Amino acid sequence: MIPESLRKFCLSLPAVTEDVKWGADLCFCIGEKMFCVTSLEGSFKLSFKVPDEDYEELSVREGFEPAPYMARNKWVLLSNPAKVKPKELESYIRQSYELIKSKLTKKLRKELGVE
Repeated sequence: MIPESLRKFCLSLPAVTEDVKWGADLCFCIGEKMFCVTSLEGSFKLSFKVPDEDYEELSVREGFEPAPYMARNKWVLLSNPAKVKPKELESYIRQSYELIKSKLTKKLRKELGVE
């Protein structure tokens, strides 16, 4: 998955917004909560949240590592996208989106139309 296809996929999910934070990181959010972050500079890398039970295994898989600053929240950094097929990556991103969406208040989910 190349960055433009990543952007297109993330924005296809309901109620997603994008924002540049920290100068050069493109963040995809739902309800102002990040679920996927990629750098706009340097080589393509991508961070996203994973279920607690999958974190240990995925964070040591080839091409992945614990996400800087976010590992305590069970985020991983995909440092080598060649190690993941596009459909698998889409699945991880969708899973991250669902994990973050589930943490939003019921009221906010209703306002966003993503109950």
